[in-house]
Amino acid sequence: MNLLRVLCVENHPQYMGALKEMLEAAGYEVMAATTGLEAVRLLATAHIDGVLLEYDLPDATGSSIRAEMKHVRPDVPILLFTGVGNQTPFLLRFFDAHLRHCERPQAVLEEA
Repeated sequence: MNLLRVLCVENHPQYMGALKEMLEAAGYEVMAATTGLEAVRLLATAHIDGVLLEYDLPDATGSSIRAEMKHVRPDVPILLFTGVGNQTPFLLRFFDAHLRHCERPQAVLEEA
């Protein structure tokens, strides 16, 4: 079975650990980046199926990094987020549904 690979971009180690744990529990292979520059470089050189991108990074805003990423790989879905909290499990379920069913949107509706 091939795991889907997600690039997780978060500069706070405690949040990265929590995100990585949740994504791996959902069956993803996780690549981690702590800066926008590192994330763009990984996206350009590795097979990535989706990106979780923290908005507030030390070297740039998430929106500017997202624009750069879309220039490099316009086909890869990117979910911008701010911080980890009560909303995080919902965001990850949304992201998971999109990655696993993006070619079959009706399947997501039928599972609900």
